Amino acid sequence: MAHIDLDDGIPGLPSLLRFRPETAGPLSLLAETLLRGPGPLARGERELIGAYVSELNGCRYCASTHGACAAVQLSGGTNLVEQVHADPSTAPVPERLRALLAIAAAVRRGGREVDDAHIAAARAAGATDVEIHDTVLIAAAFCMYNRYVDGLATAVPADPAAYARIAERLVAEGYAPR
Repeated sequence: MAHIDLDDGIPGLPSLLRFRPETAGPLSLLAETLLRGPGPLARGERELIGAYVSELNGCRYCASTHGACAAVQLSGGTNLVEQVHADPSTAPVPERLRALLAIAAAVRRGGREVDDAHIAAARAAGATDVEIHDTVLIAAAFCMYNRYVDGLATAVPADPAAYARIAERLVAEGYAPR
């Protein structure tokens, strides 16, 4: 049961966006820009970074939703997402992405946790400054979204198929308000 008067039939962030339409536009546009806008990281990689941060934060709705979005956009699918959630250091991802996931995990702990060694490892693996920037911003934004969703105790679907349906819509239509 949500902490405020939300439609419990609408899970996660969408219930909050309907509750407060004044904030829906900017929050949705940020997600659209970060996850689907132009940039050097593939959409699936961006979704995987968001899903991984959400998993670390224990935000079941966001980890499941964005994990499902990553799974349909990356070869390796759900198995790959599960491997990254379990241990990105052993998951079958390119070194560049592995280094970016380490940066995302550091951001999740705190902005000052990202250190020169993280940046050097990412650059050594071929990450560009834009990829490093976007990773930090995605991780920071997901920390905010996770706390927003969980801080107000939004509804969380129990059926994994619900996340597949959400992902299908998000991958096809995006995050921008309609």
